[in-house]
Amino acid sequence: MTVTIYGSPCESFRKAKEWFEKHSIPYVERNIFKNPLTVHELQEVLSLTSEGTDEIIASRSKIYKDLELDFEDLSLLELLNLVESHPGLLRNPIIIDNKKMVIGYNEDDIRKFLPRKVRKRQWLQLYTQQLSMVDG
Repeated sequence: MTVTIYGSPCESFRKAKEWFEKHSIPYVERNIFKNPLTVHELQEVLSLTSEGTDEIIASRSKIYKDLELDFEDLSLLELLNLVESHPGLLRNPIIIDNKKMVIGYNEDDIRKFLPRKVRKRQWLQLYTQQLSMVDG
């Protein structure tokens, strides 16, 4: 499993990289301004979403507002071409492997990239701690 962190240098991007390093999970980082995602790569990212383009578009970004477009009127291909040429339209970071995706940095959500046995062991430790607090 190779994890890729797409984004631009910012606090969330840095925190995501630190989290993967702390948990010894290898990752590849890709600066979307130096090396924008292609339309094909954007389609692959969209295939991992549950809410489609709304999930990956940074509607509060400066570029989104500056473009003054009605994004609802764009076809999917038009939107993907626009994102390819204006990567600042993407939320940051987008973290993916072959089956999972997290958008933005959230310490609870990013845990899905931990191996299952690690998550289970951590859950059991937490559960045991809570039981000892109740019994103590």
